Amino acid sequence: MAGTRGNWMSDRLSMRSILQPKQVAQALYHPAWIPPSVDPSVDRLKKARIIAGAVAAFGVYTFVQRKFAFEEVLENMLTASVVVLFITPLTVGVMLFVWRRTGTVRQMRGPLFNSLKLLLFFIGSVVGLVFLWKKTMTLGGFWLVPLGFAALWLTGMVIYGAVQVSGNFFGTAAVHRSLPPLLATVTTWLMAVPDLVTGDLHGLSLTMGIVFILGAPVTVTGIALLEMRRLKRRYGIRLAAHPVTLPPTHAAPPPPIPPQGAPYGNPYGAPPQHPYGGGPYQPYNGRNPYGG
Repeated sequence: MAGTRGNWMSDRLSMRSILQPKQVAQALYHPAWIPPSVDPSVDRLKKARIIAGAVAAFGVYTFVQRKFAFEEVLENMLTASVVVLFITPLTVGVMLFVWRRTGTVRQMRGPLFNSLKLLLFFIGSVVGLVFLWKKTMTLGGFWLVPLGFAALWLTGMVIYGAVQVSGNFFGTAAVHRSLPPLLATVTTWLMAVPDLVTGDLHGLSLTMGIVFILGAPVTVTGIALLEMRRLKRRYGIRLAAHPVTLPPTHAAPPPPIPPQGAPYGNPYGAPPQHPYGGGPYQPYNGRNPYGG
């Protein structure tokens, strides 16, 4: 587990970078205490999981019906925030109950508290974004320009922040590296099952509704299982094992730095040395060895 002390932000923000939502989201939603990935292949799986999760969050039916209801998107954001706010601590609590046989909660108190703070901070950002957009749509006149600019900036930050927290799932990788794929799986299924139970297919036919509603959680589940399987086979990280019992993991080393000089090095290698000194085509001791 990574250390829990030190600065929160992974990057320092300047006055110029504050105007860029992407840099602010990178610094705030991917804190310095989150451990780096142990394998580039796991990173690729995380990116695929994020894409599938985005499909589940925004809803494929929006693109199928060829319409974009902004107010409905805001309501879906609040609904997703409520689901994540309750299901994340509940799922982690279940895993703490599973881990109790081989360790204690006190050993994970620091990472757990940091993850909870990141979760509350992101949920608060989403709620603030929805409130700001509703105020912008109801107010007019002078307040429309500053509120609209602030809403656009906060929208960009929340979108980039959602990408960050979808990968690390609120820093739960600092608790256990298999928690992010598990939480992603549980969350996407809870977002999809109510629509199937209530029969709310969003105007789609029965077949299309089932395909599009179940497509995202099934995809996320498959990618998450593959991610956890690689963590188990390559690094011995098992979901049922208490974090303190897991073997230490280290991030993949950076690629080697190419040698200075020619961009591709010397293709013929170093020139051979003459067995009797000097260069291969130079006279030996100033004399021609073959006379003259």
